[in-house]
Amino acid sequence: MAGGARSVVTDEFWRSYRDAAGLRHDDYDVVTFGNGPEMAAELAELTVAGIKRATAGLVRQFGPDAEPPPLVGGYVVLLDGANRPRAIWRTTEIRTGPLNSVDERFAWDEGEGERTREWWLSAHRRFFGRRAAADGFHMHDEIETVFERFEIVWPPEIADISLPEATIRK
Repeated sequence: MAGGARSVVTDEFWRSYRDAAGLRHDDYDVVTFGNGPEMAAELAELTVAGIKRATAGLVRQFGPDAEPPPLVGGYVVLLDGANRPRAIWRTTEIRTGPLNSVDERFAWDEGEGERTREWWLSAHRRFFGRRAAADGFHMHDEIETVFERFEIVWPPEIADISLPEATIRK
């Protein structure tokens, strides 16, 4: 996961949801999955298809000089590999723990590869290991990890939850 910048396009996408949902704030983050356009496109497609409903990141990637940390109830605009908004999610659960504390359910909900704990650990060891090598930190199975679950709230055709009819402005 990588933090992205707001743009005219993300603001328009957000405003469509905000107005339909009757929200009165512009508090949202922008994210792309993975470490490049190809992975971002692939994982955005898994999200749009209803397969991916969780993500994980190292605790060290969040903070004042990095990405904002996820918050339960927080909104995120997901970009694909071409930096196009594809979905808005609302974070439903956050757990912090060692990388190897991932369970089968989370691996399934993250929706990648074989969707097993074994596959998830292997893939994330490689992914975070590349980041560790580039950033000069030690990668290990006990490294503190943020496990985040979310539900898609926008656009309506892929949303996990429907807006009440009374709030949808035609």
